[in-house]
Amino acid sequence: MKKKAMVALSGGVDSTITAYLLQKDGYDIEGVYMKLHDSPSYHEKNLQNIEIISEYLGIKYHVLDLQDEFKKEVYTPFVETYKKGETPNPCVICNRKIKLGKMLEFAKEKGFDFLATGHYAKIENGSIVDPKDKFKDQSYFLSNVNKEVLSSVIFPLGDLLKDEVKEIASKIEVLESIAKQKESSEICFVPDSYLDILKEHYDVEKRGDVIDRDGNIIGHHFGYMNYTVGQRKGFRLKVAHQPHYVLEIIPQTNQIVVGKKEELLEKEFFVKELNLFDKQSDSFECEVKIRYRFPKVKCEVFKLQNNEAKVVFETPQSDITPSQVAAFYKDDRVIGSALIKK
Repeated sequence: MKKKAMVALSGGVDSTITAYLLQKDGYDIEGVYMKLHDSPSYHEKNLQNIEIISEYLGIKYHVLDLQDEFKKEVYTPFVETYKKGETPNPCVICNRKIKLGKMLEFAKEKGFDFLATGHYAKIENGSIVDPKDKFKDQSYFLSNVNKEVLSSVIFPLGDLLKDEVKEIASKIEVLESIAKQKESSEICFVPDSYLDILKEHYDVEKRGDVIDRDGNIIGHHFGYMNYTVGQRKGFRLKVAHQPHYVLEIIPQTNQIVVGKKEELLEKEFFVKELNLFDKQSDSFECEVKIRYRFPKVKCEVFKLQNNEAKVVFETPQSDITPSQVAAFYKDDRVIGSALIKK
């Protein structure tokens, strides 16, 4: 009996080839498209592509309206996190709560064994593992999912480079246009700048003071939500002979703290909502990524109460940003994650 897999279709090349490869491997497949936000033209274009894909493969597809859930779990926390002077990672939350949460539930309700997505990652022995394409590696964005879902998820693109995915699509005449289309934005509900979203809710251009570590006013900024830890530009200083970087954001007083590059370096930081895929001792050594494009660095993690932990670097690191995800690795295997505390 054929195994049944529901494929998350976005209308892009990655999800298209995910469906193509699974069907080729003998899976009985259907597609599902998620409506996560109210943007008729955006959905219309994607659904046109999905019509092409579905007709070519001879499969049925579903449209799953998750706008209410997405707003509650992803969009509203995204906006509120910036208000707190922190920098959210909505894709990580979306993978946990929506894609490998609500969408997987839908697939199971429809009687499917698996949910397949176009993520660039692999699952081996119940663990998320780095993919072949290191530049497209999305294991970081998947590090916060519930461990229990991994046995029901397939990532067919894990052993392919993005160029190989495009090449497969380009050789199928009806999919050629999909292969050539522009890559979608990193955050699906942010067409250009995250500030365009925040402007709908807050005054993001309210000027405030730039201060140093001692509290001295040394310049002004153009709205604290415009900045993130480690940012070098966009504020004005009275006098500066060396580059200055954002060290901290203080929303309560509408101030940002800046300093020299070496002041960004930290030996340790704290995390909350610890999400480990394997049982670990009270302290364990591993590697950590503190942002998506950052390299993995060696550290030791010390578990604390209330699902919190202290992370101590082997070598001090910079740009530790509240509300970003710290993803923990052993070699190329994800062992868990947590949210960076302020």
